Amino acid sequence: MLLYVTLQETGSGGIVETHSGGRSKQGIRAVARRARVSTASVSRALNSPDSVSAELRARIAEAVKSVGYIPHASARALSSRRTRTLGAIIPTIDNTMFARGIAALQKYLSSVGYMLLLTTNGYDLDAELEQARNLVSRGIDGLVLRGDCHHDALRKMLADNAIPFINVGVYRPDRPYPCVGTNNEAAAHRAALHLVELGHRRIGIVSALQRNNDRASARVEGFRRALSENAIKLPPQWLVEVPYTLDDAREAARYLLSLPERPSALLCGNDVIAYGVLLEAERSGYVIPRDLSVVGFDDLDWSRHLRPSLTTIQVPTGSTWQRAGEYLVRHLAGEQTIMHHEVDYSLIVRESTAPPRS
Repeated sequence: MLLYVTLQETGSGGIVETHSGGRSKQGIRAVARRARVSTASVSRALNSPDSVSAELRARIAEAVKSVGYIPHASARALSSRRTRTLGAIIPTIDNTMFARGIAALQKYLSSVGYMLLLTTNGYDLDAELEQARNLVSRGIDGLVLRGDCHHDALRKMLADNAIPFINVGVYRPDRPYPCVGTNNEAAAHRAALHLVELGHRRIGIVSALQRNNDRASARVEGFRRALSENAIKLPPQWLVEVPYTLDDAREAARYLLSLPERPSALLCGNDVIAYGVLLEAERSGYVIPRDLSVVGFDDLDWSRHLRPSLTTIQVPTGSTWQRAGEYLVRHLAGEQTIMHHEVDYSLIVRESTAPPRS
């Protein structure tokens, strides 16, 4: 269903926008009268905010708010060739980290007059490609993608349509694509070294599914490198991949803890997996960290409130996603931008790790 907009003269000489739904909003002329400026000044302030002074922008913004005017997005896009809309494709909305990141991105974009369109791909590259096509067809100016594992056809489509994008959550300076995030391999390496430094030699891994997930794969590589550097063998049965759910994490822990030779410590690909491991270990009668040390990755809010609290890798998710938005907005404004931005991580040692029992 199309929504048509017509302009009508009011009895006082003003203009209202009449929508098919019966609602009406005072138009740009009412805003100009209220702000005591020309309609051209209002148009410049709405379509190219940087072309007018801060004082004038504030006065026009107050007038827009006072008269209840809603600028017509399609008309603005025709005049500026920009919709001031960014798209974002994430694997799932079930992940607390994604929710936190999208909230930070949305807050920043709102502050600079941009809108966000969000969709998910379920770690399916074909679905991601299709969702990107849908977003491009709706006129997005730029796109935020999770990780650096994408279809070549996706990158080609964005290049053909001159739509900038940025990979968030990874740091890959060796790649010719913009990115902002943590070096997942290095962060995981540090997490594993923490257990080695405590004296653990029997260390297992519970990873998120690595297929189409370069962050999960990089973390496993970091875990493996730390073990190899310290001559610690990782039996194949001590590496388990699970979907991002508590139930699957608990099942993995149940399997590992039932082995004749079980690990004394577990490295987890993210905090949610670590929560499932902690819950199942407690249910099975193990005392954390006396009988089993557990390390997470992400530092979600619950990690510091659990008992025992979770040792984990802290990554500043909010600022990472905000930087992704800043990159695209600045790029679209023609400003100089840094293509690769590394975000620092920290090892947060809490109550879930201790030296192994003698």
